[in-house]
This record gives sequence, structure tokens and C-alpha cells, in this order.
Amino acid sequence: MRLIFASLLTVLLISCNKSNSYKLEGDAVGFADGTEIYVYTLENKQPKVIDTLKITEGKFSATYPKSDAATLNFLRMADVNGSVLFFPENVDMKATVYKDSIQSSRVTGGKQNESYSGFVDKMVSFNNTKQASMERFREARQANDTAAIAKIQSENLNTLAQETEYKKEFLKENNYSLFSVMLISEMASRQEITPAEASEYLEKLDPKIASSELAQDLKTNLDALKKADVGSAAPNFSAPTPTGETMSLKDAMGKYTIIDFWASWCKPCRMENPNVVNVYNKYHDKGLNIISVSLDKADQKDKWLQAIKDDKMDWYHVSNLQFWQDPIAKQYSVRSIPATFLLDENGMIIDKDLRGAALEAKIATLLGGN
Repeated sequence: MRLIFASLLTVLLISCNKSNSYKLEGDAVGFADGTEIYVYTLENKQPKVIDTLKITEGKFSATYPKSDAATLNFLRMADVNGSVLFFPENVDMKATVYKDSIQSSRVTGGKQNESYSGFVDKMVSFNNTKQASMERFREARQANDTAAIAKIQSENLNTLAQETEYKKEFLKENNYSLFSVMLISEMASRQEITPAEASEYLEKLDPKIASSELAQDLKTNLDALKKADVGSAAPNFSAPTPTGETMSLKDAMGKYTIIDFWASWCKPCRMENPNVVNVYNKYHDKGLNIISVSLDKADQKDKWLQAIKDDKMDWYHVSNLQFWQDPIAKQYSVRSIPATFLLDENGMIIDKDLRGAALEAKIATLLGGN
């Protein structure tokens, strides 16, 4: 009987001592006593302060309840630009924050923080390599050393390829990390991976991470991107023309068709327009059509019409005059302009975001021999 009670007491003691919280302790280097540190999380996609800490004798600390949710937090210090990202994993964490180098600041503790810290260190290494390369490129250009310039450009391409490959390996090896969701999103937006590839990485995430709000939002965005990706049928649309009539994409189709997202206020768009005009004038008679979708505002119709005239854009135009809320831009997941989509006669997207010499070279291969 005594043995039974002794065993039961041991279990009770273990249960009572098991903590339902974790600690965040930190060293703050270079900060004055009393400096406030704000602890943020994301709630409904918006930053939200969940705690305010004060630095005392170069240190700070806090205790938080454990949670099964996959979340990300970050620290911001008063009067200092930048944030220190970290991932709560129900284990004690250690932060080291440098006032003069927020980029070098880290939070350790837990698998996610360790892998994220390793990733940041690797990116710093790649960036240092690219920085040194840029300096050598400037020197070679000043010296008009064409051989050195060519070599440096080749090395840069190799560095970029290595960086992309490292990121892909990171995604494969860290499917348990919420940061992987953020990395997939960044790589897709920078076109380092296609929306289809991004979806594959997303599908291989740990179920807990895959069910997070970040991952679910990314899945929705990727599904939209895939609808307007190379190899997909271009979504049809209709919108008002400059004269107030309604025109659809199908009405504007040629043997090859460019959907051109732009706006009168967009300087890069206006700079690119002469090149597009040149390509259109060369190849329109051979079957090239263009329909431009303007992201001008409701009170900018006159500027839209004047820009069409000034830039000699003698092709089809439509606009809902809804700025970034334009439904066609949303349909095509356009988040920056100029943006272009090249369609074949069947309405399939065969290329996108071609500009300058690349646009003319592509159209020349399609229609140059006709």
C-alpha cells in the first residue's frame, strides 16, 4: 500500500511541476535602461501588440502560456527600425538584440528558430558574395574590362542559382516550419518558383503548419495565380472601353494577343509603351492584337485617355477605373505594373511579363516568318 501511495505521490508531483508556460529571456546590447520592447503577433493578417517589455541592465524577460497554434511573433524596439522575427514553440527562448544591428539579432530555442537563424545566416553569406561581386563589376566597368565583366556576370548567375537551390532544399528539409510558408510565398512572388511548384511545396508541409492561417491564405493566392499562369487558359473578362461600350477579351483576340496591364500614372509603364507600340506596328498586320487594361482611378479618366493618345497606343483599351481594386487585375493576380500576358489563338497563356527586347524577340519567333 505504501508503494502505491508513493508512486501516486510521485505522479502528482510531476504533474504539478509540469509548466504550462515558457520563458523569453533576452540580452539587449546598446539599449538604455527603460527602453521598451514591443512583442507582436499577427491577428487577422495585421500586426498586434501582445506585450510590452522594458530593458533593465541590458536584459528583458517575459513568460507566456503555451499554445498548440502555429504562430509567428516579432520584437520591435522603441526608436529603432526593423523587427526580430521568432516562432513560439512552447520551449524557453533566448533573444540577443543589438541596437546597432537589428539584422544580426536572433532568437534561439526550438527547431523553427534554429532553422530560421541558419537560413538568415546563409542569406547574409549570399548577400556578401553579391555585394563583393557588385564592387568588382563597378571596377571592371570603369576599366572597360569586357572579359572581367563577362566573368563576373557569369559568376552572379551561378550565385543566384545556388541561392535558389539552397532555398528549395530548405523547403524540403523544413516542412515543420511556419517560415517555410513565408519563403514559398516570397519565392513565388519573385518568380523563383512557379505557382504550381509553390503548391507542391505547400502540400508537403506538416499538417499543423499547413492548417495555419498563413498557409491557407497562400493556398488561396496560389490557386488564383495558377488560373493565370503559363499553360493555363486566360480567364475571360469584360470592361468598359474609352467610349463607354463593353468589350471582352474574346472580342480582342488575334492570332496572338497581349493583355497589357498599365496606368497613366505608372512611369515604368509609360517608359515601356514605345517598345510595345513598335512591336504592335510591326506585327499587327501579321496577327498580333493588344488589349490594355488600365488601373487608373475613377477621377483619372481624362488622364487615361490622354495617355493613350500621347503614347500612340492604337489598339484595344478597357478600364474599370478602380485602381488596384480592378477586378481584372485581381482575376490575373496582378500586384505590380507593367504586367503582360501573351496568349495564342486558343486563348492559352504562353508567356508573361515580357518587356523590351525580350518582347520583340518572342513575337518575332511567332510571327516574324509570316
